Amino acid sequence: MIQASVDRLGTERIGKLLISLALPAITAQFVNMLYNIVDRIYIGHIPDIGAAALTGVGVTFPIIMIITAFSSLIGMGGAPRAAIKLGQGKHDEAEQILGSCFVALLGISVILTVVFLFSGEKLLLMFGAGTETLPYAKDFFQVYVSGTIFVQIALGLNTFISTQGFARISMMTVIIGAVLSIILDPIFIFTLGMGVKGAALANVIAQAVSALWTLYFLFGKRTKLKIRKKYMKLQKSVIVPVLLLGVSPFIMQSTESLLNISFNSSLKNYSGDMAVGAMTILSSLMQIMILPIMGLTQGSQPIISYNYGAKNNERVSRTFKLLIISSLSFSVTFWLLMTIFPRFFVSLFSNDPNLVDTTVWAMKTYMAVAFVMGAQLACQQTFIAVGQAKTSLFLAVLRKIILLIPLIYTLPNFFIDKEFAVFLAEPVSDFLAVAVTVTVFAVQFKKILAKNSPTLEFQQAKRA
Repeated sequence: MIQASVDRLGTERIGKLLISLALPAITAQFVNMLYNIVDRIYIGHIPDIGAAALTGVGVTFPIIMIITAFSSLIGMGGAPRAAIKLGQGKHDEAEQILGSCFVALLGISVILTVVFLFSGEKLLLMFGAGTETLPYAKDFFQVYVSGTIFVQIALGLNTFISTQGFARISMMTVIIGAVLSIILDPIFIFTLGMGVKGAALANVIAQAVSALWTLYFLFGKRTKLKIRKKYMKLQKSVIVPVLLLGVSPFIMQSTESLLNISFNSSLKNYSGDMAVGAMTILSSLMQIMILPIMGLTQGSQPIISYNYGAKNNERVSRTFKLLIISSLSFSVTFWLLMTIFPRFFVSLFSNDPNLVDTTVWAMKTYMAVAFVMGAQLACQQTFIAVGQAKTSLFLAVLRKIILLIPLIYTLPNFFIDKEFAVFLAEPVSDFLAVAVTVTVFAVQFKKILAKNSPTLEFQQAKRA
């Protein structure tokens, strides 16, 4: 049964397989997004202090994103490599990767916990905490950081479950944590009167249960890849390639907070709070569009990685074609709906007529080329799936660091309407990034597959 679950990555009809792996990933993404929204609603409704508490917790988000990014550094760097090794029939080497990643996650947890607990207040002040909001930021931050180890294990190791084709088990890791946190939040915040600390504690407990669920599976009998004591050690030859491949998703996540700060500071400087509110809604809508596409790429990763390792280039190509068609279809459809019914989507977040009008106006610019994002994500994530560390790193840095953030600050120098110029940075960077990504992919992907052609020795080893 276990072997069949892994082997189907190389034998089952690709369309059916992609759907079976992507749907649980998409479901998990939406449940997690729902949890984040509900969590903020609970905190915002704490009597008398709701607004200040919500702002204080918001200040901690950049640090939370950094903690999450480190789990991606190891998980997203290790899981594709483990899947490639499984495809090559090198089971022991795949388990060595899992064992080394487990130890790395434990080590990172200790380091992050110590660093953040000792430097927390300075960081919170740096990220915008004020006299009124700092106490709430500290209350949430100190409890949340104490549970860093659970975040690292739950998120970092869950990728090793999905990469084997156990999409439903992987989905449950996220759903268990999200649902438990939604249940515990009102109990701790309101019933027990713990306020912001209660919200953080609910989060930590939820992540702890998710971590236990993940460990129970990876130490159990159902998994193909098992955490074994003999492989629980850091090996340079194993962990360095993992880090090189994981740097790309790490940068994608860790720079998100820097991007938000850049947009918000520029808009506040040129236009004030109304434009910042519009940016909050627009970034939320962009997230809603991207989440299902990320679910599709997560579903395709085990298929592409396994078959790349098995040197089944035809299945790799067919999976990518289906992925990019599906991703583009979704991004184009969502873009059309937002273009035709902008006021409907904006009104989901606010009934304030001034904010709605501002956001609808800004959406025409900000979302102008959002339909191309399906191609960007499909190509970029496929590079990660086939272990192309350098290329995936370049593409991760390109859109945000090289293009978008500099454009946010430079474009207003060339336009009379500064607010328009800031929003214009998004479509300009999206268009340029997609053009470069698709061009690089078209040139390199054929070369990558050509180098991956099965040799006579490989064919003999697979038959043996």
